[in-house]
This record gives sequence, C-alpha cells and structure tokens, in this order.
Amino acid sequence: MGKLIRGFWAAAVLGLLMNVAAAEDIAGAIEHPLISRYPGQDIAWQQIENYRPYRVAVGPVTGYRRIDDWIDTEGRVTRTFYRYRGSDRSYSEIYKNYLEGLEAQKFEILGAGFFPDRKGAAIGSGNWMTAFYAANPLNKGGEANSLFAGTSSSGGAGSIVARKERAAGTVYVVLTVEQHSADYVGALIDIIEVEAAETGLVVVDAEAIGSDIEELGRVVLDGIVFDFDKASLLPESDAALEAIATYLKANPDKRFYVVGHTDSVGTFAYNRKLSADRAQTVVSTLVSRFAIDNSRLQPHGVGPLVPVFSNSSDAGRDKNRRVELVEWQREE
Repeated sequence: MGKLIRGFWAAAVLGLLMNVAAAEDIAGAIEHPLISRYPGQDIAWQQIENYRPYRVAVGPVTGYRRIDDWIDTEGRVTRTFYRYRGSDRSYSEIYKNYLEGLEAQKFEILGAGFFPDRKGAAIGSGNWMTAFYAANPLNKGGEANSLFAGTSSSGGAGSIVARKERAAGTVYVVLTVEQHSADYVGALIDIIEVEAAETGLVVVDAEAIGSDIEELGRVVLDGIVFDFDKASLLPESDAALEAIATYLKANPDKRFYVVGHTDSVGTFAYNRKLSADRAQTVVSTLVSRFAIDNSRLQPHGVGPLVPVFSNSSDAGRDKNRRVELVEWQREE
C-alpha cells in the first residue's frame, strides 16, 4: 500500500504506532492508500461516497461565508476524520508533516495556511473553514463535527488544498487540522478521485503509467475497452494500447502481470474466466501488434475479487471492470 508520509519516521516505530492507532479505529474504517495517518492518530469518523459533487476552494474568503475561487468537480469522495489524543503533539506539527508529505509525493499545493488564532480570510483560517465546509457539508453526524465545536482550550487550525494528476485520473486532497483542546488534535482529510466522465474517456499515457508504477507498483489501464460481456477489444482502445507499448519499449527490463477484473454481476466462475480472457487479449495484442516480448507479460484474471468501488451502483461496477498492469519482480 502506497504511503504518503513514509520516510519521515523510522519504520519500526511507525509500524508500532500505526498498529496501536488502528486498534482504536471505528468499526469498518478503511484507510485510503493515498495518504497515511500521522503516528498515534486513530480513525474516529469516516464517510465514503462512490459519486458526489465536490467544491474545491482555491481562494480566500471574500465576504460573509463567501469564497469566489472554486474548482467544481465530482467523483468518489473519501472523508476520514483522524483523532490524536495526547499533549505531546500540536496541530502545527501534524499540519507541517502532512504538508511535507504531500510535497514529497509531488502534489501541486493549490493553497495552504495555518493560523494560531484562526483569524483572517486566507485558506486555513477559521472564516475559510466555515465557508468551505458550508459548501461541502458533512452528511452524517459524528466525531468529525468537533471541527465546528470549540472548547475552552481550543487552539489554532490550518488547511491544505492539493492536486495530483495520476494515470488513474486527477485526485484532490483537502486537509484540515485543528487543535480541538490541549490534548486533542483533529484532522479531516477529504480525498476526491475525479470521475472520468467529467472530461470524457480517460486514456493513460506512457509518462502517467511510469508515474503510477513507480509510486504504487500498479496502474489501471484506462482506455482499454471491450465489447459488452466479451473479451474482444474495441477500436477506441488503440490509443491506450499504443501508450502501454511505448512505456514497455522504454522500459525493456521490466516485467508485468496483466490482471483482468470484473464486477460482481453473474457467477464467480464466469467472471473469473472473462477477466482471464480479457487479460490474455491485451497480452496477445501487445505481442502481435507492437512486438512486445511475450515473456515480459503474464496474464491473469481475478474476476470480482478485488473491487475498488462498491458494486451496488452502475458507476461502481464500471470502475471495477478494468485491466491493470502490476509490476512483476521475477526471481532469477
């Protein structure tokens, strides 16, 4: 699992602290693989929606609960509230650590700021938080609402707005950290994975493939399109196939599993075979049309076993039907 803030603490200490924190997580909480928690935090609240509109504020407050500069987007939104209990860390330490982690992972910082007294109009101020979360309200009650309920020992707060272009699509991160009390720091992290329909069919390019392989060890091959319920490729897959071949030729020492995935509609046996057949079709096409060495690609199908979204909606099922390139470290 990719870790945003790896490298900032010794691995042994990090693992120990994260295991302790995880023991305090609410039931059913899932940590998003894009961003790791600060050591000692636990997940106290979470809300995941496969598809919803989201307004990313990239400017200051300009009037009463008013921000003029927004990026309006939509997609899968994961909102996770982390709680740090203890007086040995302040909100500013946790804020700065997340900021350094985002910068290290080459996120574009669209705006950031922290304010000991919460005053002002800039990104991260109390006024900005009020206007921003009014536009993106929390749709269920719980611990995250502590962001909006001060205490006698409340302290400062700060926010970070960031963006990254990945092979799988654009992702935004909006992160707010606040000193809720002397021994309680809260952090709400919103991760917005932009729905491909916003800009039309997303097609991977060679550079984006390399970026995701380096970061995650795998990449979703967006733009690979099959006939309905079949393993035959449609002509609109050509651009993606050319990009994949370009990447493979530029990295001749790398080997990959080509992994087919389906949604959960139908029997497991049927979906397993369909996913394997689709993976084989991609391999055969890369070998026959683009002269890629067959020994570098190993096709597999896992059917519905590894969903990335809930299969309860059309949008989720569409995302689960995919082909991935997974780096394969072959033993010599």
